[in-house]
Formats: sequence, structure tokens, C-alpha cells
Amino acid sequence: MVMATLRDLEVRHLVALDAVATEGTFGRAADKLGYTQSAISQQIASLERLIDGKLFDRPGGPRPVELTPLGERVLASARELLARVDSVGEELDRFRTGEVGRITVGTYQSVSARVLPLVVGRMRAEYPDVEIRVLESDNDDDLDAALGRGELDLSFVVGDWAGQFDSLPLFDDPFVLVARPGEYKRGAVRLSDLNGAAMVGQHANSCQLMNEMGLRAAGLEPNYVFRTNDNGTVSAMVKAGLGVAVMPMLCVDPDDPGIELHPLRPALPHRRIAVAWRKGRTLSPVAVRFVEIAGEVSQVFVDRPLPWATSAA
Repeated sequence: MVMATLRDLEVRHLVALDAVATEGTFGRAADKLGYTQSAISQQIASLERLIDGKLFDRPGGPRPVELTPLGERVLASARELLARVDSVGEELDRFRTGEVGRITVGTYQSVSARVLPLVVGRMRAEYPDVEIRVLESDNDDDLDAALGRGELDLSFVVGDWAGQFDSLPLFDDPFVLVARPGEYKRGAVRLSDLNGAAMVGQHANSCQLMNEMGLRAAGLEPNYVFRTNDNGTVSAMVKAGLGVAVMPMLCVDPDDPGIELHPLRPALPHRRIAVAWRKGRTLSPVAVRFVEIAGEVSQVFVDRPLPWATSAA
């Protein structure tokens, strides 16, 4: 019967018990807590009914009250519970301010190499105790499915996901021609000039499909002599003379002296880099800050000078 009624126990009962035991009188306990003495008496009386026993011996007059043996046992448990409550409160405060928490983020190769380190570096500086987990995949469907199932809090994505997810667009990433230095004249290269050229490409993924659709829409049938989903290997094969490549600019190192980047004419549709989360889902403070930082660091890629403009200068 006692166990059942303890479900009606309230924290205020335990706070009143602790205050009376600490202060020695109901009056001083009331002053400490900002209650009336009658309110403290009512809370202690309610607690005694819940535990079906007497908590204090009341000698009367100015002498302090004394805990009964049952009161001493209840007080010990009460202080343990109050300590737990205080600990939970502190933990929630740290969670709300983003000091603690965990975030799981989906990403893909080019973002992992160029964008994600900037975000993680800022997150580590601001929230060193936050646990960051990352899932990388070149398969868009895998990331989309994991995000939809709630296995990821956030994911970097390509394109506009307004229908399926909520998202923040970060920047547009143009497709460029990757060739050996001097293979083409400085500046733009016409797509028609690539007709029949040996090309290095990737296996089917969203960016490669965008790439090939754009080339075919311009009347060019790509002549792929090698495919790999490793961005570094694509550049290495171009440097070795195996062929040229059409790649998103984020996927290549514009400072690599072994390659030269050219804009394409007509230009292929740019791929849009965004960060997405499940539609209608309330993000944790840590996730909200991750999205904010992703937007802030992405300004670097919005403002980046084009390598051919730098060369021309």
C-alpha cells in the first residue's frame, strides 16, 4: 500500500523535509524556502500520510524538532533523490546550452574533405564535450534512407530537398574540366572540343549522373576509359595523361600544379550543396549550432576566387 501511494510523492515534499531537518524548526524552514509555516506543515503532513508514519518528534516551544528513526531513513533517501534531481537539472542546462550532447551526421567524399573539417573544427572549439559521429557514403540513397529512419540527425545532401526534408542550402558547386596544364588554352573550353576525348569518370552517383546528363544534353557522348569513385584517383589519372575529367570543383584541389581547371561552355547545371534534416523534427541545440556553423563556413566557397580568374590575373 505504501509503495503505491509513493507514486503521489512530489519533490516539494522532499525539499520541505530536508529544510526542516536542516533548520530544526518549521518556522526557519519556511523562511529559508520562502513559504508560510503552515505551508511547510502541510507538506510534511502530506509526506507522513504517504509513507504512513511519523517523521518528526515535536517537543514544542523553542526547542528544535527531531527526526524519528523513520524520518532519518526517509531523509537519507530524500537527499539522494534531490541530488539526482539537481544533477538532472544541471545536465539539462548543459544540453540546452549545447555544452553536451551527441550528433550523427551523414556526409560524402568531397564534403568530408573540404567542408566538414571546417565545421568540426568550429564545433570542437565551441563544444569540446559534444560527441560527433559521422557516416560517409557515396550512395545518396543510403544517406537519404538513414536520415529518414532517424539514424542521422543531419546529412549533407546534393540538390533541393524541400519536398522530403527540411534543408539549408549552403552553396552552388560548378562543374569544371580537369586537364593537364597546357592541354587546353587558358579559360573556357567548349563542350564540343571534348567530343571523342578520353575521359576519367566516376561510377553512378548523383553527381556523376548530373554530369553525364549535362554532357549528353549538349550533344556530347562521353568516352570513359576509366571510372573510380575516389576523387584523388580521378585527378591522379588526369595528371598521368589517361584522360580529362569533368568534376564538381569541390572534388578537386585547385592548387594542385599537376592539373589545370577550366570553365565549360555552355556551363553544366551546378550542383547545390545543402545540409538536411527530417521534416518537422525538432533539432537539438547541438544540431542547430552545427547547421549554423555549416552555413557560416560555407561562405568560404561562395566567395572563393575561380582558379582561372586567378591564373588570368
